[in-house]
Amino acid sequence: MAKLKEGDRAPDFCLKGLDERGEEKEICLGDLLKRGPLVLYFYPKDDTPGCTQEACDFRDNLERLVSKGYQVVGVSPDSLESHRKFRQKYNLNFPLLSDPENKVSSMYGAYGKKKMYGKEVEGIIRSTFVIDTGGVIKKAYYNVKAKGHVEKLLSEI
Repeated sequence: MAKLKEGDRAPDFCLKGLDERGEEKEICLGDLLKRGPLVLYFYPKDDTPGCTQEACDFRDNLERLVSKGYQVVGVSPDSLESHRKFRQKYNLNFPLLSDPENKVSSMYGAYGKKKMYGKEVEGIIRSTFVIDTGGVIKKAYYNVKAKGHVEKLLSEI
């Protein structure tokens, strides 16, 4: 799986998801970029320890990101119903998109072989991309550690 890097064009997509108000709709990269630069992050599973830590860190720091001009969108293979419960349980304030066939995560190099508990498995590789309004990747992070990632991201953008 080819990994994206700074300067690459962000692969275009449309996915079903829940917008920042929790309303179900199709959300496309082009529409997001009309609203400003984007922090797009891929995570393995709703309501698991690492994914909850990361989502809550984005939630708690959303105003700081918005003040720098960025919006945040999370993507996982989970269903819209799972996203709805995750949003409500943790009061998440940004869109969550559903990529059940891992098509978009694969285009971004965020799906593939990884080590989990010492074994090689296929799955979501926790990844984050900073994309400018022209659709160009400004930063690409792979194999992200959930704890401290948002703080690191904020220091670099």
